[in-house]
Amino acid sequence: MHQYAQALAAGTQAGRELPKALGISTGGAKRFWKTWSTAPQTSAWTETDWAELELTTKLVDGLFLGDLKLAGEIRQRVAKWGATVEDRARLRMTFDKTTEGESAAPSAPAPEVDMDEELYRLLNGT
Repeated sequence: MHQYAQALAAGTQAGRELPKALGISTGGAKRFWKTWSTAPQTSAWTETDWAELELTTKLVDGLFLGDLKLAGEIRQRVAKWGATVEDRARLRMTFDKTTEGESAAPSAPAPEVDMDEELYRLLNGT
């Protein structure tokens, strides 16, 4: 079984705790960490991958603090992890469940705050 399919079949990962030393101050960056640290992709991550998540989370914190120039760099980084359906297709990454009767699509917990709405307000200065 493919490693990502195994991770999905096993359920949501426990993830790692957000390192306090990063000094993350925004809710958006904290949600970003939680989302990625529990994603099926992380089942195959090494310490260098986790270091990349830490660096990227710092960039996301900066974005939510108003540095909109960081958006392109963040997008490039998360694309390498399979952030979107298109990214996963390009990477030939799938999350097929093998247990009978289960959905093939990964399920994500509902965010506490609508990320799209928050980003819209941030990018439009409202």
